[in-house]
Amino acid sequence: MVAGELVQEHLRADAAPDGFTVSGKAPEPDPTGGAGEAGTDPAPRPEQEKEAPPDEREAMLPSGGGGAGQEKKPGTRLYRRRFAVLAVFSLSSLVNAFQWIQYSIVANVFARFYAVSSAGVDWLSIAYMVTYVPLILPATWLLDRRGLRLTALLGAGLNCAGAWLKCASVSRERFAVTACAQVTCSVAQVFILGLPSRIASVWFGPREVSTACATAVLGNQLGTAIGFLLPPVLVPNTPHDDDLTGRNISTMFYGTAAVSTALFILTAIVIKDRPPLPPSQAQAVLPDSPPEDYSYKQSIINLVKNKAFVLLLVSYGIMTGSFYSVSTLLNQMIMACYENQELNAGRIGLTLVVAGMFGSILCGLWLDHTKTYKMTTLIVYGLSFLGMLVFTFTLDLNDIYLVFFTAGVLGFFMTGYLPLGFEFGVEITYPESEGTSSGLLNAFAQIFGIIFTLIQGKLTTDYDPMVGNLFLCAWIFLGILLTALIKSELKRHNVNMGADSNHLTLHTECPGDSPSDKTSNGVKLEPSISFSRETSL
Repeated sequence: MVAGELVQEHLRADAAPDGFTVSGKAPEPDPTGGAGEAGTDPAPRPEQEKEAPPDEREAMLPSGGGGAGQEKKPGTRLYRRRFAVLAVFSLSSLVNAFQWIQYSIVANVFARFYAVSSAGVDWLSIAYMVTYVPLILPATWLLDRRGLRLTALLGAGLNCAGAWLKCASVSRERFAVTACAQVTCSVAQVFILGLPSRIASVWFGPREVSTACATAVLGNQLGTAIGFLLPPVLVPNTPHDDDLTGRNISTMFYGTAAVSTALFILTAIVIKDRPPLPPSQAQAVLPDSPPEDYSYKQSIINLVKNKAFVLLLVSYGIMTGSFYSVSTLLNQMIMACYENQELNAGRIGLTLVVAGMFGSILCGLWLDHTKTYKMTTLIVYGLSFLGMLVFTFTLDLNDIYLVFFTAGVLGFFMTGYLPLGFEFGVEITYPESEGTSSGLLNAFAQIFGIIFTLIQGKLTTDYDPMVGNLFLCAWIFLGILLTALIKSELKRHNVNMGADSNHLTLHTECPGDSPSDKTSNGVKLEPSISFSRETSL
């Protein structure tokens, strides 16, 4: 999906139910057979020539001054298959996230079994972050050019292959095999993370597209939660019986491989590029091929020149990287303060993620209601900092139930920030591609996640968990300052407000961004729209 298409797709999906037309009214043919130009008064028409009914006018595409006549409204339809597509994808994302965290939450068990250091086990989680950065642009290109089905098959297939390769690694001298298997799963993640918005837009109607996208994203978070819960149960710490440990690991790996295989088969059967008829007029009027003038390079250049987005890139990377680091090292932190608490370490991780899922939903609802992007982001960032401080100074008080509570508070705000960062990014970079901005945000999150996990892991091993957590606290405080510096121009919100008032057209230019004869990678805004800054609730 290219830049102009992504922006128009989400904008049309939100506004279409209220009767908003993106393309506007096609020029009426004049009596001599020519067509009037857009923005000029049409020539007088014969009285017997009837005006197209409103619903038909709304489906018309701009003719660009050509001589084509009026086009009929394309047919739309919702298919029950869309729920199967969403369910299969969400489960694939769930299993992939489960495989990310299944080593780290019982890091002590795997470190002893494979006779490697804790840092070696940490790299099995870091692999997910390392592979994402160089592969995100090729994966996005593949989705745009070859479609949803092939991308989903690659994600499910690599996930399945990695799971079976892990089954062959259950031997004390085969750590390299399990590392290769994890790298395979990490490549699968690159193809999976970018699909929720495409599935929602292509298969779901305008009144359900946001819910579908949120459901697909929550599948990944639920997989992380299950990854915290099940491995400590399936692979308990049995330090005096390596054969039993191997059988337990094998049970977990074979179970994951069986589920991954079933999901790969279901992906091949269920997921298609698109339904026979589009689910909405927004999809019906989209071109079948991307604009010739679209360029990934130009889109990235535009984003890099956006100072507000650069600040958000760093602040989002700090917060999300901190969450990745805490999730990866949670077992080591708990085991350093509480002996023989592997099971509770997994439960604490589950509490962290589940609380974060509720935080994501509530923060999203609040943002939809108030549209206070910067204020909400800054408040949640500050509360995440306070939550990290409380978690740091209460971790070693010999009260495991207090750790459950503080981890839940930390997860509620830290994970709740994740969708806020994406929405804020879309708001300040409009009309650039949501896929490009989200991909860069994810890439920076992975980069900071790698750096923080390595440094915090070293500090935790050489000193104690408090030193490692204080390191994260310092960076999160820096993230607060950077967030406060972001200039909050509500670009997309103002355009949507213009759409609600029927004053929007996507074929003219945004004021002050570039000369009037240029576009922003194929998308232009109405000159009459002014971009206000967020100042209050």
